[in-house]
Amino acid sequence: MRNVGKFMIAVAVGISLTACANSEQASSQPPGDPTVGAKAKPTASSAAPTTVAPSTATQSGGQECSVDDILVEGAPGSKPKITIPPACAAPKTLQSKDLVEGTGAAVTAGVTMDTHYLLVTWSNRQEKDSSWDRGEPYPLENVGKAQVIDGWNEGLLGMKQGGRRLLVVPPDKGYGEGGNGIAPNETLVFVIDAVKVT
Repeated sequence: MRNVGKFMIAVAVGISLTACANSEQASSQPPGDPTVGAKAKPTASSAAPTTVAPSTATQSGGQECSVDDILVEGAPGSKPKITIPPACAAPKTLQSKDLVEGTGAAVTAGVTMDTHYLLVTWSNRQEKDSSWDRGEPYPLENVGKAQVIDGWNEGLLGMKQGGRRLLVVPPDKGYGEGGNGIAPNETLVFVIDAVKVT
């Protein structure tokens, strides 16, 4: 009888250790790994436990930031440097701030403009894209209804040619559940120069 009892305890311990090992493997996936969601069904509910939760935890630590808390260095016409404070949460609404007010034509609905931009993702404070690195401005037609994220269609209105604007774009006005190599529910930080407005 004692041997049976020892056997049952050993089986229980073995099951418990296996469950712990599986749990540790699941939690060791890197946050924002684009392959994590692809291993399960590519739906919002299956991606949430492995990719959304770590990103949300990073973005929601501390008091909510605003555009005034973000440091941008560099002059218009040159590639900027964006520094996001480490201990505050991403804003939940679209925010913009003119770092340099332009003196040329204004950006209104329907205009065409050439822009230079830099994108940094909030959760990891990493640069993701830059038109300066490609060496040419990005053309944008029919602002307000252009084939870009809502954060740009709404956030560029009111700029003037020659101006530089800081935009903080929440997930619902950016890529949402993910796209273009961006992690799900990512907050996007752009510095945008209005090179030419026609």
